Amino acid sequence: MTITTNFEEVYQKIAALVKINPEDLLLRICELLKQEVYHYDWVGFYILDQKKDELVLGSFVGKPTQHTHIAVGKGICGQVAASGQTMVVQDVTQVENYISCGLEVQSEIVVPVLKNGKFVAELDIDSHSPAPFTNKDNEFLAKVCDLLADCF
Repeated sequence: MTITTNFEEVYQKIAALVKINPEDLLLRICELLKQEVYHYDWVGFYILDQKKDELVLGSFVGKPTQHTHIAVGKGICGQVAASGQTMVVQDVTQVENYISCGLEVQSEIVVPVLKNGKFVAELDIDSHSPAPFTNKDNEFLAKVCDLLADCF
């Protein structure tokens, strides 16, 4: 059974949240993404701490993780911070530099948030489904991260 997501509808909900700009905006976006997209099982934001050259876990939904600080360059999240490029990993067991957040995680997508062309944060999504991410996910999440750039 294939479940399809209306990404444009979800994007409009996120855009409405951004306009309101509540204090807990990032958490509300995480909750919305996890609720609306069946294969988004863990959704969170990592924010760059430039002084320490590391990512710090911000708002998230899903199982708690011990990975609250990640060095730039380490793991998928750290690699995205270093490159400023989205990474889609359809099978996390095939990545040497992978930092495991749980045995049930099979796939991951990490999308950078760039403000004035500079990396400031990223949206990290884990999936318990094998190879669920498509170009639609990539395009949708890039659009969401572009929308959020001014929030950082």
